[in-house]
Amino acid sequence: ARHQTAFDAWPAEVREQVRAGKIALDFTMEQVRVALGEPDRVFVRTTGAGEMEVWSWRELGPEFAVGVGVGSGGPAAGGELGLGLEGYDYHEAVRVGFEHGKVTAIETRRR
Repeated sequence: ARHQTAFDAWPAEVREQVRAGKIALDFTMEQVRVALGEPDRVFVRTTGAGEMEVWSWRELGPEFAVGVGVGSGGPAAGGELGLGLEGYDYHEAVRVGFEHGKVTAIETRRR
């Protein structure tokens, strides 16, 4: 609601993406904030071209563990492989880089 006036002035394709929770290159910081919400982290990345402000969002996901064992002891001895769910933890899902107030980079986590 507090961004309604700005939202109404954005082009139709931007409004449609924002409603769907999506962003694109050249979006403004306000458009990203409305589409994705407040970032979980904000930091500055320094490159050869200068500084870039980076926003990051996290998502809750499962943590898995893999174990391999080798046994010795009789005819049934052999190896074992185990996979277990360790619990849940937050993982970085999206990073958005801004230069001069516009999106110039979008990083998403591959699954």
